[in-house]
Amino acid sequence: MNNPTSTIPPHFNPAKVSEVWRVPYQELAAEAETWAKQYNITPAAFDEKRICLLLIDVQNTFCIPGFELFVGGQSGNGAVDDNRRICEFIYRNLNRITEIIPTLDTHTTMQIFHPIFWVNDLGEHPTPSATTITLADIEKGVWKVNPVVANSLTKGNYELLEKHAYYYVKQLSQDGKYPLIIWPYHSMLGGIGHALVSSVEEAIFFHCIARQSQTQFEIKGDNPFTENYSVLRPEVLISFDEHPLAHKNQKLIQQLLGYDAVIIGGQAKSHCVAWTIDDLLTEIKQVDAELAQKVYLLEDCTSPVVVPGIVDYTEQADEAFARFKAAGMHIVKSTEPIDKWLA
Repeated sequence: MNNPTSTIPPHFNPAKVSEVWRVPYQELAAEAETWAKQYNITPAAFDEKRICLLLIDVQNTFCIPGFELFVGGQSGNGAVDDNRRICEFIYRNLNRITEIIPTLDTHTTMQIFHPIFWVNDLGEHPTPSATTITLADIEKGVWKVNPVVANSLTKGNYELLEKHAYYYVKQLSQDGKYPLIIWPYHSMLGGIGHALVSSVEEAIFFHCIARQSQTQFEIKGDNPFTENYSVLRPEVLISFDEHPLAHKNQKLIQQLLGYDAVIIGGQAKSHCVAWTIDDLLTEIKQVDAELAQKVYLLEDCTSPVVVPGIVDYTEQADEAFARFKAAGMHIVKSTEPIDKWLA
């Protein structure tokens, strides 16, 4: 039998990973079915060991140079190189990956972390990426909720929106995570930035057809009142009035805990990847700490946020991964066969 783990389909062009283009679904589906027959790739339903590939936010917004929040990492080309390796990893391991779960960071304009939500006394919005909003900023009136957005978000109830914003920023400070960061408009629902990177979408679709395994897309970040770095839970769950603000993704949590192995890559290592893994580890510890050994982190398929001369989260990202490893998770390279890890 031919070995699919040593071969990458001829349609894959690594030079196009940094570009946006239309995936030719019908032609690709025919090729995937032929490929599966040629290499005797069986449907995922027959897998004895169920392996999930969880891909965090491999979207144009974060992964294509020139888009809103391109993750360049230390090299300046981080996300592009990461996605080339992700594609190659998928193709080499078609016969081993049971299911692929891509997360999609999903935003609309009027959200608490976008510039339009806040104004100063001059009516100016905060500068994205360069502005964090603290509790002291709100108390001193440096930044206040933009009254106009209340019409869209709370049916005109400005006082309600103010109370929520104050409580939200207070909760962030108490929980010890990032302060409220004002981000550029990004991953906008309906926009090109929201879409998966074309080459990765192509590889995922090819897997779906070849393994007859439905791709499971997970939306996160569409709640206007909270950030959602992790796909497993938003930053704040309860509102100031003690009513639920948002919910954990309990269905996905249980699903991940049920796999024989979970492999994780995507963007950014310092933010959405790190917080997703951190939340998964929290859930694991509540069930059985030994389950951490089922998690494999693709260290060469993720990069930290680095803006030269402004901010560099490399150290924080590396510290987080060291903590995950100490908890029992495995740090692996995509170039290594899956069977080598699981042996």
